[in-house]
Amino acid sequence: MSFEVHLSQKRAGDRIGDVYELIDTGGRFRAEVWPHWGLNCLRWQIRQEDGHWADIFYVAPDWEYEPIPTRSGHAVLFPFPGRMREGRFSFQGTEYQLPLNDATRRHAIHGFTPRHRWRIADWNGERDCAFVTGECILADDMPEVVHLWPANFKIQVTYRLLAQRLQVEASVSNIDSKPLPFGLGYHPYFRLPGVQDATIDQHILHIPASKIWHCDDLLPTGERRSLPPEWDFRKPKSIGDTRMDIILTDLTSSPAKDGRRTLARLSHSAALGQVEIRAAPAFRELVVFTPPHRQAIALEPYTCVPDAANLASRGLDTGWLVLKPGDKWEGVVEYHWSPSAV
Repeated sequence: MSFEVHLSQKRAGDRIGDVYELIDTGGRFRAEVWPHWGLNCLRWQIRQEDGHWADIFYVAPDWEYEPIPTRSGHAVLFPFPGRMREGRFSFQGTEYQLPLNDATRRHAIHGFTPRHRWRIADWNGERDCAFVTGECILADDMPEVVHLWPANFKIQVTYRLLAQRLQVEASVSNIDSKPLPFGLGYHPYFRLPGVQDATIDQHILHIPASKIWHCDDLLPTGERRSLPPEWDFRKPKSIGDTRMDIILTDLTSSPAKDGRRTLARLSHSAALGQVEIRAAPAFRELVVFTPPHRQAIALEPYTCVPDAANLASRGLDTGWLVLKPGDKWEGVVEYHWSPSAV
């Protein structure tokens, strides 16, 4: 097996740009990365027996006409994931006011990077993988929001397609003379290939998390509680009609030899396989979201809890990170596809 990268130009909404297709030469796995829409890995697919591609990541049917990056594929959420209360936070004595861009228009959400163009730093096809690396520098690529964050940064994200795996490697560099606060999250939507159900209700979910962040108006209060039965997936069970926009924590799975641990597994009796999410220890929170259409489920690895900046200012351990000038942070999340036994 070997892998290749193919380029083509595609339009979504008012933007057109190069799309990077990562594919194995045997035609069994492919991924599609859109730099001009936040470096979203819009598609991760397997080839079905009938020759058609089947999606593992869910793509909204109106993507080409109304592309909202955080409602399809795999969005990159930086420099903060989730909501920031009233779009406000303070850092080293300076107050910052972010755009109020969540659905309620009362809070900021998901940082800057999902909605902006990224630049491509490198790409290639190799014997055992294909990859594309995108990067975004705050002052260069998003000058209109540079005043909204305490320090300049460079974030690089590499999507690496391997046999039965999609690996996401991130690095964050503080390229300023001031400390850089941040959190990183991903927003993948899943719907398993082979399932004909109208909703994700019969998908089986397993999450080895023992606690939940208590929320008020979808924002964490700072209190962690025991899981209520309806949101306890430590033993695999169907999603059912449960509605979720929750933050799970205290992930209890044991690390593998590479140091990564399992955050979640998603399966279905009729699916062509199952997905397992593995991550470096820095990805300590898992947001679970069932969108109103219920055609997919979002399982979102975060390095910090939403509104982490404000909770951290109260002395709480939220995962909020601060890089010294010149320092670099790195972390990996891996999505593993296991085919169903024939």
